[in-house]
Amino acid sequence: AFDAVADAVDTVSAKIELAVRAEKEGFYLVSAMGTGNKLDPYRFEAADLFQTSVCPLARVMRRELKARGIKRLRVVYSKEEPKRADTGGERPAPASISFVPPVAGMLLAGEIIRYLMEK
Repeated sequence: AFDAVADAVDTVSAKIELAVRAEKEGFYLVSAMGTGNKLDPYRFEAADLFQTSVCPLARVMRRELKARGIKRLRVVYSKEEPKRADTGGERPAPASISFVPPVAGMLLAGEIIRYLMEK
């Protein structure tokens, strides 16, 4: 058995499934939102999904979870606008710079530790 899950999955469908299961089974879930195309690690913070702004992945997750009746989810997200590369009209996958995803991971871990200590 487990008390909490840190979600660092990259696919929206898997994130949604985790959130649905957390709601149904009652475990604590903290979900990382998008770290791609971000450069400023100081802009990351933890919040409820429905209080986030700027993050495109959080926007999709809000819409999908609202449609499924889920009213809250703790997330780590960035208030930084994603950087856009000039690709001549193509839409490449978001890229991550080496130091940004670990910052989100540390915040995920911190949120879970705080939750477990308060439990």
